[in-house]
Amino acid sequence: MADHIYDLIIIGAGPAGYTAALRAAAMGMDAVLIEKKALGGSCVNTGCIPAKALLQATAVYRDMLKAFRFGIVAEKVSFDWRQMQIYKNESVESFRSMIQGMLEKAEVEMIHGDARLHADNVVRVTTSKGALTLKGKNVILATGSSPVIPDIPGIDLPQVMTSRDILRMDDWNFDCLTVIGGGVIGMEFASFFNSMGVEIATIFAALGSRVTLLEQANRLLESMDPMISEQMEANLRSKGIEVHCNVQVMEIKDRGNDTVSVNYRCERGWKESPADRVLVAVGRRPNMSKVLADDCQVQLENGRPLIKGTYRTTQENVYAIGDTVARKRLAHVAASHAAYLVENLAGRGHRMQLSVVPNGMYVVLPVVPTCIYTEPEIAAVGFTENDARLYNMKIKCGVAYMTENGKALLARNSRGFVRLIFEAYTNTLIGAQIMCARATDMIGEMATAIANGLTAYQLSTAMRAHPTYSEAITEAIKDALKNG
Repeated sequence: MADHIYDLIIIGAGPAGYTAALRAAAMGMDAVLIEKKALGGSCVNTGCIPAKALLQATAVYRDMLKAFRFGIVAEKVSFDWRQMQIYKNESVESFRSMIQGMLEKAEVEMIHGDARLHADNVVRVTTSKGALTLKGKNVILATGSSPVIPDIPGIDLPQVMTSRDILRMDDWNFDCLTVIGGGVIGMEFASFFNSMGVEIATIFAALGSRVTLLEQANRLLESMDPMISEQMEANLRSKGIEVHCNVQVMEIKDRGNDTVSVNYRCERGWKESPADRVLVAVGRRPNMSKVLADDCQVQLENGRPLIKGTYRTTQENVYAIGDTVARKRLAHVAASHAAYLVENLAGRGHRMQLSVVPNGMYVVLPVVPTCIYTEPEIAAVGFTENDARLYNMKIKCGVAYMTENGKALLARNSRGFVRLIFEAYTNTLIGAQIMCARATDMIGEMATAIANGLTAYQLSTAMRAHPTYSEAITEAIKDALKNG
């Protein structure tokens, strides 16, 4: 017998879960949010927010080292790792408190406990005060994802860490880091440790860290435009980071004295990368193994819920959103899933999920922006040039380099570019790749333009202030129109 029957039970309080709970409250639904750990999920507690906090701290440090070029004298600049961790932890707590405040203001019922989904949408929750049995007319699985641990001999050595392990480190106690994986997580951490290591090494050699990056694909950031991959590799190499693509990690060996060697195979044969610590950043997989009871009817395919229709699982009135099903495991994707689903469950759906841009091209054009918080930042949305070729589309491209941008020159940060891709017959924007300071802030305009099928001519009518990085968008549009 259920203790309570809800309109909606939400399991998991990450960006998908807490957004779903807030939308349900706004729709007048009787809903409950269940979380066994801390509010905010991986994003707030072990991923996006702590990583970006430390990246922000290193950006300040990097700017201080270069302050003299702006006429600012800052002598004996150094960093305190423990204080950086305090700043990071305060940032995480601020985000958690913000979410807690929003949920309390919306009067969302919350249960802290370990949930299991059974048949007939019964959810049993183990809490510190005992067990609860709940039943939901609808149930949402928003349990997030965890780092993939590849099957490599030596992967369980204590020197091998995931991103969440490194983010929790109390001490800066190593000089040499090897990163396995050249995707988003690998890029951010490679850049992070370089800025804390190689640049510091010029002042305090004892604190320098040598960073080596190993990627199985033939280029970094394989899903992004090759131009971004090339520029990112050149940028990392310029900072002293060793980059090796098209390699296969075969083994991690204990070398003694708290060090290891990462043995990998490349075109030239076997190589090894000595390291004090190894970061494994090869992807993430859904957290589904512990939330589904034996009698649950949710079927899995390669560890992810099998979806029929819009977020519907194989158990009636049970839905999966966010990292449990998304190909792009991003917080803004998870929140978008939640808002769309809950509004439709409440019978008040009004959002359109775009797969065809309203310009008559009839292609599946992604409108989810991808952001990478390296230095410089990277952001992209829509098609790359290679994507367009798969659809046999005739395109025209426009590029503007930040070496010709006034704001970039003022900031002495002129690395990067804006690259826009237009469908040639209609001049409709179908893709944008940006690599420069503030790229992650600029990509929103491009995502809006793609979602609404805007053309180069329509985009050119917008006035962009001077001096701003966004002026490069105008120049890229001009370049594309000039090219045909």
